[in-house]
Formats: sequence, C-alpha cells, structure tokens
Amino acid sequence: MSVLVYTENWDGVFKKLSFELVSYAAKVAEMMGTSVTAVSIGDVADDELNKLSNYGASKVVEVEGNTTLDNQVYTNILAQVAEAEGSKVVVISHNNTGKAIAPRLAVKLKAAIGAGLIKLPIVVEPFTVTKKVFSGKAFANVVLKTDVKILTLAQNSFEVIETGGKVTIERFSADAGEAKTIVKDVQKQSGKILLNDAEIVVSGGRGMKSPDNWGPIEELAELLGAATACSRPVSDEGWRPHEEHTGQTGKIIAPNLYIAAGISGAIQHMAGISSAKCIVAINNDADAPVFESSDYGIVGDALTVLPAFIKAVKEAKK
Repeated sequence: MSVLVYTENWDGVFKKLSFELVSYAAKVAEMMGTSVTAVSIGDVADDELNKLSNYGASKVVEVEGNTTLDNQVYTNILAQVAEAEGSKVVVISHNNTGKAIAPRLAVKLKAAIGAGLIKLPIVVEPFTVTKKVFSGKAFANVVLKTDVKILTLAQNSFEVIETGGKVTIERFSADAGEAKTIVKDVQKQSGKILLNDAEIVVSGGRGMKSPDNWGPIEELAELLGAATACSRPVSDEGWRPHEEHTGQTGKIIAPNLYIAAGISGAIQHMAGISSAKCIVAINNDADAPVFESSDYGIVGDALTVLPAFIKAVKEAKK
C-alpha cells in the first residue's frame, strides 16, 4: 500500500529532482497513512540509494542493469514493482521521461493520471489534485476515481524536505520485455548547466536583434551560475539551438529566477515559464505582455540594460 516514486538517476547519481519527488511522495504518504517506496532503475551504488532515506523513503527497490533508454521497458518494470508493492499511488516527474512513461503506465495499471501537478492533493478521499489549465491562466481541481492513481509532479514546484531516517534496499528482478528502441550512440551535453536543472535562467528573444549580440546573455548567466534559454522565434531563426527554446512547444521549466531579455511575452512562451518563482522582464515596450506576468520589470533596450545589470552583479559579488 506504499506510495511508489520513480527516482531517476543520471550515471548512477540522483539530482535535486529525485529528492523533490521523494519529499512530495512522503507528504502524500503521510496524508494516506502509509510509507514511501522509491524505485531506482540502473546501476546505483548503495551509498547513493541510501540518500533517498533523507527525504522520506523507507524502502528502495533497485532494478539493476536496465539502462536501455526505452520507455516501454521502464514502464514494464514500474508496473511490475507497483503491483508487487500493492501501491495505489505512483509519483513520477513531469519531465520528458515522465511524460513518456506515465500514459503507458496508466494503461497497464488501469489508473487515472494527475499530470503536471504543482502541489499536494487537496484531499485523499476522494483523491483530488490541483493542476494548471489554459496555459497556466487557471487552476482545475481534478478527482481521480480509479483504484490506482499516477501523479506527475512539475519540476521545482515542491520544497525538498530532509527528514532523516533509514532505508531498506531490496533488489528486484523484473521481466522488462523486449526493447523497441535501439540506441546506437549517446552524446551528452557537458560544460554548461542544463536548462531543466537550472535554478536560474537567463533568456533572450528577438529584442536582442542579432545572434551576434548574445554575449551579455551568456556573461550574465555565467555570473549567476545560470542556464541560457531563448524564445521560439530565436531558435526558429537559428540564432540559438532548439534545446534552449522555452515555451509551450519547447521546454517547460520552473526555475527560482527567470530573466527575460527582449522577450515580448507571447502566451505560448509564458506557458512554458509560468511556474518560475520570480520573473524579471527587460523590454523597451512598456505595454509588452511579458510585464503582466513579471515580478519585476525594466523598460529599456535589453542591449543597454544588460551591461548595466552585469556591472551591478559584478559589484555585488566583490
């Protein structure tokens, strides 16, 4: 009856995302009067698995070796663990992996999905969750009526809570099935902060006027320990790589601080960053839509404001 949480690892290491999920699952389990079981797929050292106990997991089920990058394989494994544990709630991240696994898992477990959640359930009887709708302009309370529920949690929407405790590690042998995806080569981005992991993001739009003007965006990001991003028109023009495109049709992120330089604030873009804790907008149009959603706004040319911004940050860091 435990709450099951899928803790994704990266080369055998857990990131903040996994600890956030376990913290969330622990609070859901508290509401239900049960415990948390974490699932780890792949080869992870016991010392790393033990870290999950710091955030509320009382048991870790480790499925070794299955690193095929095939979502159907992962789905098969999670379904078997959920059934073996008798879990009525499964928690997964609302990232690219979670979005691929959750629907498949729902079919296997005949479960309802609460997707892209931003807070704890309102109540567990009936099981009612809150999610954003209409591109983040409204909220909906959704009742999940199936016996098993799958919850996908929006990244950076729940506090990481250290609780301490001990964890039991159990090895699990699963029938993963035949992988449908053949991975011939894996190329990993290195040398910069990944956009989905970043606490701070500095983003540029067409107001930067040219790809040659991206220097201040990158310099400010380096000073702040931030990732760089861009609006869709910028990536469409080839000014920046598509992996930096944030918005409804790009990456949906939830950093603590989002700095938008020269971005007008089209609804599609704002839908992708609406969960940011603080939004700072720089735009020379005082009526730009971005200011309606910003916590702080600077009216001015981004190419003039950014150098002053950078100078202020350097002085503050002395």
